[in-house]
Amino acid sequence: MKFLLDTNIILVYLKDKSTRDRIDNLYDPLGPNNIPILSIVSLGELESIMLRNNWGKRKVQKLEELLNGFLIADINFKDVIKKYAEIDAFSQGKLKDNPLNLSARNMGKNDLWIAATAAVTDSKLLTTDKDFDHLNGKYLDLVQIQLIK
Repeated sequence: MKFLLDTNIILVYLKDKSTRDRIDNLYDPLGPNNIPILSIVSLGELESIMLRNNWGKRKVQKLEELLNGFLIADINFKDVIKKYAEIDAFSQGKLKDNPLNLSARNMGKNDLWIAATAAVTDSKLLTTDKDFDHLNGKYLDLVQIQLIK
């Protein structure tokens, strides 16, 4: 099975052992029978987080080791671009053939790219973010992870 991990799930893997262990026990996205995918957009977000928070070499190395087995999905493909536009229009309630039936959802642009990538790669999207909820079952298969506090 293919799993696209949202940026926040990568951060969970780096700093929240109990939630990480629960994800692994329930879904095993990094296991040998699954394909872990990361959007190039998430890679950019992670680079930004590293710079803003002045990560040290050890933490950067831990991230690099974690991402070593991932497929990195680019967004520079016609199918992804078209799906981005469709999901954006749907989220705004502007898609005639596919009405939202809710009030408009203002998704962040990075989340739109991540959703489009999950949809086009036919991957389950693992996230802690509720901004994708209205897309579940229509554009993607969403796995909502609750953080353990």
